[in-house]
Amino acid sequence: MPQALIAQLQQQAEERQGELFTLLAQLIAFPTVSPPARNTLEAQRFVEKQLQASGFETELWEVYPGDPNVTAIRPGTQRESYRSLLLNGHIDVAEVGDDGEWQRDPFKLSLEEGRAYGRGTADMKGGLAALLFAVKLLTDAGVELKGDLLFQSVIGEEAGEAGTRACTERGCSADFAVVADTSELAIQGQGGVITGWVTVQSPVTYHDGLRSRMIHAGGGIQGASAIEKMVKLIEGLQELERHWAVTKSYPGFSPGSNTINPAVIEGGRHAAFIADRCALWITVHFYPDEDYETVAAEIESHLLKVAEADPWMRQHPPAFRWGGRSMLEERGEIFPSLTLDEDGDGLKTLASVHLQQLGTAPAVGMSATVTDAGWLGRAGIPTVIYGPGQLQHAHAVNESIDMRELVDYVKVMIGFIADWCNQAKPDCEKKRQDHDAERAE
Repeated sequence: MPQALIAQLQQQAEERQGELFTLLAQLIAFPTVSPPARNTLEAQRFVEKQLQASGFETELWEVYPGDPNVTAIRPGTQRESYRSLLLNGHIDVAEVGDDGEWQRDPFKLSLEEGRAYGRGTADMKGGLAALLFAVKLLTDAGVELKGDLLFQSVIGEEAGEAGTRACTERGCSADFAVVADTSELAIQGQGGVITGWVTVQSPVTYHDGLRSRMIHAGGGIQGASAIEKMVKLIEGLQELERHWAVTKSYPGFSPGSNTINPAVIEGGRHAAFIADRCALWITVHFYPDEDYETVAAEIESHLLKVAEADPWMRQHPPAFRWGGRSMLEERGEIFPSLTLDEDGDGLKTLASVHLQQLGTAPAVGMSATVTDAGWLGRAGIPTVIYGPGQLQHAHAVNESIDMRELVDYVKVMIGFIADWCNQAKPDCEKKRQDHDAERAE
């Protein structure tokens, strides 16, 4: 790929940045807040039209009523032999809350003193607009991409819903993927999150007047308060959390980042009854080298041992329900973790383009939050989080993004897309070299 042409396009990103911010304003104007969600259809139709104008073959398909994904491909001219790239971003944004606290209309883009304000500017319609603008500039210039370029505009990331997961279940694949979520142009992996429900259930419901016969020797009733038994399990979770803090670690995370948060408790039915049921909703953070199945199994094993030491819970052990496809539909979510292959070709190429364009090497490390990137990594696609915006501005009142950073992101992604999608796959490159060597002989 001629570097002079790419340099011209990167200069165009500067000169035509007004088009970028017009595109971002159009995206911000769609109030795709989640919760309540089920409100992204018109926004996704808009994204689909942008992709079609850039030469993509698109599909808009429903994940939940009113919330479709857009998946698209711009087939490479030599797709069998050259590397493919997947670009991913979510169209939903965090809820606004009391818009009276905002100094500006959250759904009308405001450009002031080098910053762009509006709900989703940082998380992550800014990144989505930048990707759309980068591929538009490449298309307008007639740049050949020999490998496939794939694009996913997904729903549900803000509420732990199955937008990106549903893409992987339909069989998406690529040689490398970039999730354009908030990272301040750092290349990041992430830990994971899973939520779960721990439930204590008594087979019998007792009147409050019978409590005295439960707790004294000779009372004759083998009963217990589910709330009181849950206290023992919460203490067990705290013990396990402390154990993890000193036995587990991962580079890029401070000690004790793998937490077990007792977030919500529900129990009892009335003051005149002994509580016959208690349910605890927990949120578990784990490290990139762990997966949610093994973490959940470890928690279950520990709590069942706690229960085994209790005479009543030995007969009535707690039940568990883990994860889910939606915080809104099922009150449960999963964000798989994502390790980084710092020696991988995709990461090294992206870092090289970033250095060449911006003059400094990108930071490489771990995100302090979670994104959909883990689902792509779990599907076997080498993936990184790499996007504009600061985490401190995501979900915030008066959310904003640095305009300079957004333009810089477009310039880096123009260079990276053109470079990566015109790299021969390693096996194909070796065959070409062998063929050239044979001809030379």
